[in-house]
Amino acid sequence: MSFQNLAYFAFLPAVAVLYLNVLPKKLQNAFLLAASLFFYWLNRPTGANFGGLWQLLPLALLLANSLFVWRIGLALQRADDRRKGRLLGAAIVVLLFVLALFKYYNLALNILPVAPGVLHLLPFPLGISFYTFAALSYLLDVSRGDMPAEENFISLAAFLSFFGTITAGPICRAQKFLPQLRQEHRFDAARTVSALQLFALGLFKKVAVADLLMMYVGQVFGDIAGHGGFSLLVATLGYTFYLYFDFVGYSEMARASAMLLGFDIPENFKTPFFATNFSGFWSRWHISLSSWLQDYLFTPLVWADASKLPILGKKITRFSPLFCVFVVFFVSGFWHGNTLPFVVWGLLQALYRVGEELCHQKLGKPKKKAPALQTWAKRGGVFLLWNFSMVFFAMGSAIGQPDGQTYGISQAFAIIAGWFRGWSPVRFAQESWQAILNGFYNNPMMAIAYLGMLLCTFGLAVWFDWQRNFHFKNKSEELVLKAQKPVVRWILYYALVLFCFAGLVMQNGGFAGGSFAYGGF
Repeated sequence: MSFQNLAYFAFLPAVAVLYLNVLPKKLQNAFLLAASLFFYWLNRPTGANFGGLWQLLPLALLLANSLFVWRIGLALQRADDRRKGRLLGAAIVVLLFVLALFKYYNLALNILPVAPGVLHLLPFPLGISFYTFAALSYLLDVSRGDMPAEENFISLAAFLSFFGTITAGPICRAQKFLPQLRQEHRFDAARTVSALQLFALGLFKKVAVADLLMMYVGQVFGDIAGHGGFSLLVATLGYTFYLYFDFVGYSEMARASAMLLGFDIPENFKTPFFATNFSGFWSRWHISLSSWLQDYLFTPLVWADASKLPILGKKITRFSPLFCVFVVFFVSGFWHGNTLPFVVWGLLQALYRVGEELCHQKLGKPKKKAPALQTWAKRGGVFLLWNFSMVFFAMGSAIGQPDGQTYGISQAFAIIAGWFRGWSPVRFAQESWQAILNGFYNNPMMAIAYLGMLLCTFGLAVWFDWQRNFHFKNKSEELVLKAQKPVVRWILYYALVLFCFAGLVMQNGGFAGGSFAYGGF
């Protein structure tokens, strides 16, 4: 049951009505936990390999993780400094081992001479990366004394398993979410309107922009050798915008779902394609992950005592900030996937950031107010370099391949090489038309409707980002909608509803809804 699924359109209001209007405060957290576990169960892995008791594994793992983190948190609060360090270290090892087991067992299958056969049967638990990162930040904050340990198991479990964030984040911090669970939440008309506006914007970006872009991108990337450079370049740009609008659409629906219930969770995107450097880009893209890596990996690395390391400790006492930046982005790449394309993607991000810092050291940091032409040139450079790295991300995600198959690094380089061949407008038009027709069973009327609708929806989505960046200083996106004149606002309401409905129907399967790009991470 995805956020764009018809079942979710019934699930969320039902949960909100009971949670906000019927249940007393003392039962609200228990109900929220039950609703989240029910949502998680409905999203359990299915298929020939995941029948019977295997389907219970992800749910059991989530509950075991919550119980483990709860007990360790209480123990950390009571422990002295020496025991606290050992407890925290052991907990981190356990949590990361479980995460690695499910995310990277296929790597073990490739490198171990005789891998356990049971690994082939392991179902991937939904959101394991996100609730593991949330758990790690909670334990680290408790050990540092930044927050008290949560004594109520139900509250901590509700935080880790909250259905609004468990699919693909944002990664919430216990310091901000747990205090909200101690409050009573009741229906608020203004908040409900804001939540519905934000949900409509997120749904629009997912089903009327991102999913429509993927219908073209998947066709082109499914036959790399059969397409010219123009088509491959447009498909690369299409994938970049697909991933952005898919993930920002999900994040807005997640924040809207939480807002409807009275919770405030962090924004995950703030118009990243208007950034003039990669430091600014990563402060606007997947913000919850970027800030998590900043606080719990980069900062501890910078302040770590390297003198205790064997051999290296004789020469250095602190790690270079540039080295720490490199490590953070390499880890980010490997977190997304253990295949070579993801590793290359992470290395490229590290190269971009380290190169940027070296330029700043040699040339000085750029002025905040630069000429418009220079500013737009920087934005264009960041965007082009990001698109180049997206080739590897797309191939790591097996875009265009049948389920269960993977693309390797060779396909990524095949796309890059393909950019430089067959630059004919006629060929591009023919290939693009055929790719669109293939997506609609060779129905010309549907193909024409697709092109017209994509032109409108993509333009509207870009307009929202433009308004948000230049006129609203990256304030929350629902404010962009609220600030419009009444006539314009109501036109936008009807347009969003119409485009969402058309997008859902246009993707064969109607309201079944496709998966989110980050649902597998």
